[in-house]
Amino acid sequence: MWEENLKRYDDLVDQCPRFERKGKSMPYTSANGYMFSLLNKNGELGIRFSKEVQKKYMEAWDSTLFKSYGSIMHGYVLIPESMFDEPEKIINLLNEGYDYVMGLEPK
Repeated sequence: MWEENLKRYDDLVDQCPRFERKGKSMPYTSANGYMFSLLNKNGELGIRFSKEVQKKYMEAWDSTLFKSYGSIMHGYVLIPESMFDEPEKIINLLNEGYDYVMGLEPK
């Protein structure tokens, strides 16, 4: 599952010209000094949003905060596996995460 989701993640990020995928063993995207998406070792995708947006999406998708290497990644929402069947939605969410971190004070 990890290899398949890595390929899907790469394909999705490739369709977003404002940023690129980084990392070898832990694929992620970052901008303005902040990570905003991450694929964990289980092949699960987490995207970073504001607290208000996190709450809205977790309720709408019946999802949770994202976990990576056993730690809760505060600020990141676990993207349901079923959403990989709707790539346009994930592309929009990746861009939303990018816009969010670009609005933060640069690191």
